[in-house]
Amino acid sequence: MNRRLAALGLLLPLLAGVACGKGRASADKGSKTVRARLLTVAHRDLRRDVEAVGSLFAFDEVVVSSEIEGRVERVLVDVGDSVAAGQALVKVAPVEMELSADQQRASYQQTKARLGLPEGHDDLKNLDDAAEVKRAMAALEDAQQKFKRTKSLWEEGLISKGSYDEVEANFKSARAAYDMARQSVENLRAELLQKRASMNLAEKKLSDTLIRAPFAGQVKERNVTQGQYLKVQTPVMAIVNIDPLRVRIKVPEKVAGWIAIGQPVSVAVEAFPGKAFVGKVSRMSPSVDTQTRTLELEALLDNKQGLLKPGFFAKATIASAQVDSVLMVPNDAVRYVFGVYKIFTVEGKALKEKEVKLGERSGEEVEIVDGLRDKEQIALPVEGQELKDGATVEAEK
Repeated sequence: MNRRLAALGLLLPLLAGVACGKGRASADKGSKTVRARLLTVAHRDLRRDVEAVGSLFAFDEVVVSSEIEGRVERVLVDVGDSVAAGQALVKVAPVEMELSADQQRASYQQTKARLGLPEGHDDLKNLDDAAEVKRAMAALEDAQQKFKRTKSLWEEGLISKGSYDEVEANFKSARAAYDMARQSVENLRAELLQKRASMNLAEKKLSDTLIRAPFAGQVKERNVTQGQYLKVQTPVMAIVNIDPLRVRIKVPEKVAGWIAIGQPVSVAVEAFPGKAFVGKVSRMSPSVDTQTRTLELEALLDNKQGLLKPGFFAKATIASAQVDSVLMVPNDAVRYVFGVYKIFTVEGKALKEKEVKLGERSGEEVEIVDGLRDKEQIALPVEGQELKDGATVEAEK
């Protein structure tokens, strides 16, 4: 028992010495001076950027289909090929269409000949110029003259009533023949129009044996092969125009008033990290989506190099017209600790750690929404120095 008491008496002074040492170390640590860059924050104007995500779409996209029936003679382009507006994509065997066009041309020329149209004339402006009408008109004029003479003689009693009636009947017959000739020519004119339309339709079908691109672009899909028989409206190619490209994004309704057509847009895609593609807002939806409370925008991006592809996921930044007065601090002034953002302010000569709320980032700076006052001084760490709450701070020179 005495031995235990003696041992305890020896340990107590040792423990007291250790405790005193720790207290002095802790005091030294709390009062240690650290060097830091000091900065006084102040309100300044910040032009707000609107950030949104969306997708890229082709400027134009169409599925080209066959307008006639026939067998594919040649496929002239393939997937990925660039095509010009009007360039032939697929050739359909033209034999049947050529024969039909020749038949319609011959029928048209036959009707022209019946009308007596000279070469280079496609219609008869005056019905009296037709040979059939001219002949009937000459017969009518002759019958009219004979009728006038006969009537005069009959009125003078020089000829019989029978002779007068015969001449009168001939005159009426000639007049009816003239009217019939004019009607016949009118019918021929209508027939000529019909034959011309049939001929033009046959020639169009002949030209449709070459299926052409409606606009310049690239082949996205090929759906036919040589020897395949096409029906009307059979899809043959998908063509896309990717210069420029459309980027469609949706922004919250609260920022709708910040954006106007013509404002610049910067777009980033995952395929080209660090590269910005610049365009302008070109279209804006007239209404807000009531389900998502967002407004859809569209911008056009130059794509002459063909780097961008329809379907890419896009991150867009729009430089809005909204300008606010905000507090901005350097990014390295803010620490992220246990789920919150903190910053060191200077009160007197000591550091005080404060929790802050962040807003928009702009380059190397970040907006402080809450937790910091105008004209307040903050400390930024320098290399080799660790900032701590309560430490004495010395300005880095």
